[in-house]
Amino acid sequence: MVDVSAKADTTRQAKASGFITMRPDVLALVRAGNAAKGDVLGVARIAAIQGAKRTSELIPLCHPLPIQHIGVQFECLDEPCGVHCIVSVTTTGKTGVEMEALTGVQLALLTIYDMLKAAQKDMVMTQVQLEEKTGGKSGAFTRKAERL
Repeated sequence: MVDVSAKADTTRQAKASGFITMRPDVLALVRAGNAAKGDVLGVARIAAIQGAKRTSELIPLCHPLPIQHIGVQFECLDEPCGVHCIVSVTTTGKTGVEMEALTGVQLALLTIYDMLKAAQKDMVMTQVQLEEKTGGKSGAFTRKAERL
């Protein structure tokens, strides 16, 4: 692990996003809440939060962090067809929360896949990426706007 003991505690935030593609009929199941396994986005929201909180257990050499806030948003899109996920994480500490936000997104997308795989097996998870981060020695980062 990187030694962060000499760093000052600062407020650090990160936002990550990702997308899972699916057929329109499968997206209709998500919107209607009629998937065989239940409320897809509700369960995926819990998975994102749990994934972000447990990042240090999943990613070697990540520091365990006291997370103060995790926000999860979903947007069902017709074009391209699928679900866009955004996870934001905030902490006050010595290291950033980029990995927590990225892990949260990936766990949400994996959960969506798991809950819908009976309806469609060829869904694709794409564009998992850091959107922005603030705080820390390296300063702020904001991804240049791109369209899905």
